[in-house]
Amino acid sequence: MPWRYNGERRPDFARVPQAGQESVWDYPRPPRIETVTRQVRVQYAGRLVAESTRCLRVCETASAPAYYLPNEDIVQRLVLEPGSSTVCEWKGLAVHWTVLVATEAVRRAAWSYPRPSGDYGALRDYTAFYPALIECFVDGVAALPQPGGYYGGWVTPEITGPVKGEPGTEDW
Repeated sequence: MPWRYNGERRPDFARVPQAGQESVWDYPRPPRIETVTRQVRVQYAGRLVAESTRCLRVCETASAPAYYLPNEDIVQRLVLEPGSSTVCEWKGLAVHWTVLVATEAVRRAAWSYPRPSGDYGALRDYTAFYPALIECFVDGVAALPQPGGYYGGWVTPEITGPVKGEPGTEDW
């Protein structure tokens, strides 16, 4: 079944955003990249993995935004060589990284696009983290993982959905 929504019209089932919120249904498809100057922090078991105020946020219809941190703001010795890859129809080939903290390896905790496709060249030299596997914060507020176990979006109080991945969203 083809995708029916592209951010041009909010569907009837979408929740209306409250003051200070934005609807994931107003995000475009294909996704857009935004510059973020808010403090974004990633940690595991209380240990800093990355922290930046120079991030990119990717917003796509029905998905929670994914935050990408510049590689130079990541503690590189904690991020191991990629072990697998996936493909995004817009951004191209993504490689997945393991984060090693102390003796604990968190497999596929992060992903990046070393050679992003088309309009997504800005993502080169940036890495995103899965809040389902590693602790992610925006301005000190913990991000929840996007539902469904596949997507890497960061669910924060400023967005409203429903978000792709929640029960009943399989036919979007």
